[in-house]
Amino acid sequence: MSLLQHLHPSTVHFPIALLLLGSALTLLHLLRRAPLDLKVTVWLLLSLGWLGGAVAVLTGLLAQVNLPPDAPYRTVLNFHIGAGLAVLVVYGFLLYRGWLYRGVKAQKARQKRGVATGDLLDDETARTWIAAVVVVGALLIVATGWYGGLLVYEFAVNIKS
Repeated sequence: MSLLQHLHPSTVHFPIALLLLGSALTLLHLLRRAPLDLKVTVWLLLSLGWLGGAVAVLTGLLAQVNLPPDAPYRTVLNFHIGAGLAVLVVYGFLLYRGWLYRGVKAQKARQKRGVATGDLLDDETARTWIAAVVVVGALLIVATGWYGGLLVYEFAVNIKS
């Protein structure tokens, strides 16, 4: 078994934990239940989780290169890959919007409109869609893990017999 087949399982745990914790803290911040300002923590967790997720997706794509295209688990594998890529897209969208929101051009535009918030997580008009994004992202993480578990425990993909 090659090193690539072993890298993917060892790279998935941190992104899962970081993104799920970042999502939970985002919801906590949006609901204003936290006694602390969680913005820096949320953005750090989501950024590190997204980077780790990119590594996990890359190692996963490399690990599946030599798998037979007509294998009985190919549909499950395709769902696993699709859900993993969707996680990157969903959280990448949120990170990109947060980055744009903090930009100089956006700050000037908000000042002209009289909006004083400096962070996307504090924007009242964005609360609903941010909550929806992190909930969808968390559900996609669960789906990705579910399909990954099926591949390992039902089909024994890349498991040495």
